[in-house]
Amino acid sequence: MKISVQYLFILVILFFVSCGPSDEDKARIKIDMAKNLLLKNDTAGAIRQLDSIPKLFPEAVYSANAAKNLLQEVRFELMQRKEAELDSVKLQVAELEKSFVKEKTEFDRYTQYIHKRQTFKRAWDRSYIQVHLDERGELYLSSNYHGENWLGHTGLRVYDSGDDAKTEKIPLGTVDNHRSDFMEAKWEKVSYRNGKDNGVMEFIAANIDRNLKAVFLGKEYYYILLETYDKEAVRDALALSKALKRKAKLESEVKALQKQLGIS
Repeated sequence: MKISVQYLFILVILFFVSCGPSDEDKARIKIDMAKNLLLKNDTAGAIRQLDSIPKLFPEAVYSANAAKNLLQEVRFELMQRKEAELDSVKLQVAELEKSFVKEKTEFDRYTQYIHKRQTFKRAWDRSYIQVHLDERGELYLSSNYHGENWLGHTGLRVYDSGDDAKTEKIPLGTVDNHRSDFMEAKWEKVSYRNGKDNGVMEFIAANIDRNLKAVFLGKEYYYILLETYDKEAVRDALALSKALKRKAKLESEVKALQKQLGIS
């Protein structure tokens, strides 16, 4: 009698285990979750749910096929949205490019965007701030001094009425602190790469209508009033940089979606 009770107990457990939710049931729950996420405009979350079904529930053949079809629909719609955004960004880039000239010398790895008001012909004999931008959307600021005496400057501060922004210090003798001379003229160029402008570019772009001043910081101080076209050059370069980076990101995403959809 004792053996029979134990045997019956095992049979009951096996019955409940066998009657638990199948892979198909679990997969259908995942599909419903994905549909709910789509209603909330969480496309990425929905794709993750649908993509996981074949791996988590290998026996759910019918649900896996349904998930695959829905996944293709979602990716196709997503690709169309990104293509439309890409077209819009390309138009934005084309409009912003009108303020620049493109140049690529034997020393340049990438095409450079030079603002039309900051070309060498327009700027070689003055002290000013310059924005540098390449085709990847990478940009940085430089301070350029032209005068009779050496400043030995290592930084830049831009200010107006108590508001200011200041670059990091670029030590003398480093690759980004360059100097040269010809006849009686002295040239100094300090480049603030990899974020070392410390927010100066954003400060200029946000205050383009103010009478911003700049002081070249070094052994001696040298003050200039920022020209309107130099401030505009910074603003335009920041906008073009963002557009170029967004364009590259969208192109990569569209290409990846086309590959997933089997579109050549």
